[in-house]
Amino acid sequence: MEEFEASTSAKKTKTIYISTVFGIAMVLLMVGLLGLILVHANNLKRYVKENIVLNIFVDDAAHETDVLQLQKTLDANPMVKQTQYVSKELAARNLQKDLGEDFLKFLGYNPLSQSLDVYLKADYANNADIEKFKTELLKNPLVKEVKYQQSLVDEMNQNITSISLVILVFAGIFVILSVALINNTIRLAIYSQRFLIKSMQLVGATKGFIRKPFLLYGIWHGLLGGLIAIMILIGTLYFADKQVPDLIILQNYTEFGIVFIVVVGLGIFISGFSTFLAVNKFLRLKIYDLYR
Repeated sequence: MEEFEASTSAKKTKTIYISTVFGIAMVLLMVGLLGLILVHANNLKRYVKENIVLNIFVDDAAHETDVLQLQKTLDANPMVKQTQYVSKELAARNLQKDLGEDFLKFLGYNPLSQSLDVYLKADYANNADIEKFKTELLKNPLVKEVKYQQSLVDEMNQNITSISLVILVFAGIFVILSVALINNTIRLAIYSQRFLIKSMQLVGATKGFIRKPFLLYGIWHGLLGGLIAIMILIGTLYFADKQVPDLIILQNYTEFGIVFIVVVGLGIFISGFSTFLAVNKFLRLKIYDLYR
């Protein structure tokens, strides 16, 4: 009879621990998904900003070697991500593709100027920095004109700021809810062990001695939950890559690694801290309070 009760109790405890681990894993999975969304959103923001092009048109009399020297100077500028030289011939070919006809035959000459396409780094893709950059460029005698879509830059930055604020607020609320859910899951698991905690205390075990195995289990459960969440996240990323191959341009595996580490660290910390609080609560309770 005693063996049967012991076996039943062990199975019940194992079931509680398994459900606790998977409960933690599901919550951490949602935290991880939110982290991946934030990473992709940040990389998309950077990608959009770094694809704003400044068209620098040079003087028609400028030699190609002088223009290429200007390109090297621009490449060395800390604001510039990359540049592209567009010769008169290349500009004509591009325009022919856009128009769908050979305008050179109609005009009899190439009216287009050679130019440089400049792409700025994301931190400088705003009208204030672009205008300063434009002013400096126009001081160069080779530069005839600098064009970019000013209204587009303004609208883009306003939209990105609004979207980023919404995502951050949502992320903050979600993290708070996640902490609460994991804390409740741990407290329910410890609640089922309240009589064991009190029995150990009554036979003279110190609080530290009683608390230690529960803390180790709590940390272990947080680690397992985090690893399960990471495996599902990796599967989700793999599936997303297969369905949307263009996502590869927004992916940064270093940032993904940071998200995974945060997920595991969050699982261990919340689980361990919640276990500590829950065990301490039952250590302070009187015997008759255990039945409430």
